[in-house]
Amino acid sequence: MIFEKSETILLVEDNPDDIELTMRAFRKNNIANEVIVARDGVEALDYLFCKGTYADRDEKDTPRLILLDLKLPKMDGLQVLERLRSDGHNKMVPVVILTSSKEEQDLISGYKCGANSYVRKPINFNEFVDAVRNIGLYWLLINEPPPDNGR
Repeated sequence: MIFEKSETILLVEDNPDDIELTMRAFRKNNIANEVIVARDGVEALDYLFCKGTYADRDEKDTPRLILLDLKLPKMDGLQVLERLRSDGHNKMVPVVILTSSKEEQDLISGYKCGANSYVRKPINFNEFVDAVRNIGLYWLLINEPPPDNGR
């Protein structure tokens, strides 16, 4: 099974090893969507709101899915999520928190801030590949997004 390449995934992750693991898991699962990597919370918001280095990006090209780590430099993932959910343009974009945090408060706060899903990163690479496949299968193929992300 090969996933469509037509829609973008925004991966918000600061750890280079986790970025590489995620990209390898995408390739292994034939997820061929374009992946934009934001390495901190400010860069993620710049991408989503077409600011800074992303000022020329067409704001109509909203990501199909955001994979969001919580422990980020400059602005943490929960702050990114709160800002994202307060904006009408990006409010409906599915956000999957993909984190190594085992803090119950992070789980609760993630859902309170509007996360669609919360996935703890498995330590084992094969388990991680399976988790990414399941995320991709559900959010990119099975889930029916609102037209124009609810705009």
